[in-house]
Amino acid sequence: MHQTHHAGLPAPPDLLSGVPDAVCRLDHEWRFTWVNAALARLLQRPPERLVGRPVRECFPDVLGSELQRHVHAVLADGEPRAFEYLYGPADRWFEVRATADAHGGVVVFLRDVDSRHRAQAAQARALQRTAAVLDALPSPTVLLDEVGRIRTANRVWTNNADRVRASGWEPAGVGDDYLARIAQGLQPADVERIASGLQQLRAQPDDGLPRTFAHDYSHHLGGEPTWWRLQAARVDDTGYVVITHTDLTERARGEELLAWQANHDDLTGLPNRTRLLQLIGEALEDQRSRTALLFLDLDGFKTVNDSLGHAVGDELLRQVGARLTTQVRPGDAVGRLGSDQFVVLARSCDTPEAASLAFRLQRSFGRPFVAGGLSVPVSASIGVAVAQPGHRHAHQLLSDADAAGYEAKASGRDRVHLFSPGLRDAARWRMDVATRLRDGALDQFVVHYQPVVRLDTGALEGVEALLRWQHPERGLLAPDAFLSVAEETGHLIPITRWLLQETTRQAAEWAQQGLSLRMAVNISARHFSAETLVRDVRTALRESGLAPEQLMLELTETTVAEDPTRAEDQLAILRGFGVRVAIDDFGTGWSSLAQLMALPIGTLKIDRSLISAAERLAAGGTGAVLGAIVGLAHSLGIRSVAEGVETAEHLRMVREAGCDLAQGYLLARPMASGEVARWADRVRAGGGDSCALALAGQLR
Repeated sequence: MHQTHHAGLPAPPDLLSGVPDAVCRLDHEWRFTWVNAALARLLQRPPERLVGRPVRECFPDVLGSELQRHVHAVLADGEPRAFEYLYGPADRWFEVRATADAHGGVVVFLRDVDSRHRAQAAQARALQRTAAVLDALPSPTVLLDEVGRIRTANRVWTNNADRVRASGWEPAGVGDDYLARIAQGLQPADVERIASGLQQLRAQPDDGLPRTFAHDYSHHLGGEPTWWRLQAARVDDTGYVVITHTDLTERARGEELLAWQANHDDLTGLPNRTRLLQLIGEALEDQRSRTALLFLDLDGFKTVNDSLGHAVGDELLRQVGARLTTQVRPGDAVGRLGSDQFVVLARSCDTPEAASLAFRLQRSFGRPFVAGGLSVPVSASIGVAVAQPGHRHAHQLLSDADAAGYEAKASGRDRVHLFSPGLRDAARWRMDVATRLRDGALDQFVVHYQPVVRLDTGALEGVEALLRWQHPERGLLAPDAFLSVAEETGHLIPITRWLLQETTRQAAEWAQQGLSLRMAVNISARHFSAETLVRDVRTALRESGLAPEQLMLELTETTVAEDPTRAEDQLAILRGFGVRVAIDDFGTGWSSLAQLMALPIGTLKIDRSLISAAERLAAGGTGAVLGAIVGLAHSLGIRSVAEGVETAEHLRMVREAGCDLAQGYLLARPMASGEVARWADRVRAGGGDSCALALAGQLR
């Protein structure tokens, strides 16, 4: 290749002749002293027309350009320069290198980099467009190149830098290794999963299908836990990857709250049944120690709710939960099953320790609770169950504690009862009863009737209706076997409604046959709280045609004491249209006599236990207890009925005490409806005095 130089000036090295880049030398007056063929081609002039001539003549476009400025600078300070320059006439980009030589001139190299420059410019423009798109995204987002370095980051990512620094880490910026930066504060397993996911993303074949990778992780930022979802997508076949980081913190906290709510009671904040079963199961896994469960059922809580309102009831439940929490041992757990039932899980607790804890909790209820500005006395029936070695079933232990709690309640409330294996049979029986009642056992109920006679004449005055269940497998069952379960499961009121309809129908039928008997029917306290008693009685009387005076409702002292105001209101309405009211089992409820006398009652039924006690007292010469009770009743215009008259001595005692009426096995046992008329016929045939006939043994 040709190269030409000016005489008297240093000649260009021979090796420059074959260089494809344009090369020339300029003297201090900006004249070409030599040029190579590549420069001549670029300027589209033969070399001999360039050498010795000023640049301004041959290369006028250079005047005032970056090229002129940089070359002048080299001539001025002797320091080499390298820069890129757009040559206008050719519309091409060149990489220029200018170096001063020892003779006061400058050697200039011009390499054609137009293709590379334009490709880079296009890439830069694309990157700018990408950055603009990324800036529009609401989540922190970065673009990685093929080796995993950050090429650009959106505004949200950059704005997060302060939070990252506040956490003690170096923010990731453009040019940084993405994985190295994001690894700060992450769990190693998360870093490994992200690295593996990005590697697989890049390695997948470019078949036109979208390629993505996602991973959820937690990260501490600004001193608090945050949760993120990383979503990466490959950008066609460039190897670039876009990574978006979506903040899931609020959602995660919401899910945590939902999880907490799913495992805790809304009212008290204590663990609920679901969480308790988990805790019990975890405690039972430790076979080195015993686990105890205390089941607490508040006594009379329904009365508090009904009389003082649900707001007071809710506050009371919160206070009960708080007090229990302060009474248990460190490491124990208190939970609420629902309604008025609480559970205490006692870890590493044998039977004596569990019993001691139960009595301590029982004593803690000795201090009244203050709710709604009122002092509310509350007690609890407590069942205790201790897991035996090898016991691993949380549901069974809870069932055992429940069974013990049921026995505590049934034995008089405010009691502590320890579980025994026999209680499981009782619990299974209650479950069987509940299932059968739900499935329509009402068709299996029957009514037996026990005659009630006058003590002065022995004449038959009426009958007491006694509910029985003709169980298909266990035979005839007394109410004690099923009524408590019926009350718990909400079947008691439908059963009583049926009983009212059946007994009034039977009494009306007997009346049509010429046998006029007053029908006595037992009523539960639940009927008062449901406030359907008046309607149910009226319906039964209307459908049967029985005169209201021929129906007597019997209530126990306990029934009245649970809600005296509501009982008084409803009984007054019933008494107003002729229905009689009696207090049953008097002497067993320990209620206020003044409270009882305030009710519209016409009959007092003296319990057999009081008669037995009076018999013992009379034997000791302590006086006529029955006479005092009967005399008080008579002074208030109330008739008395002696229950449980089983011996001739009982009959003599109640007569001497002045009782008006009596019933018991001496006179007649409960019988089916078809036997009542025959029994009445026998009494009539024997002279009409059932008492005399019973003493003579003629009614057996």
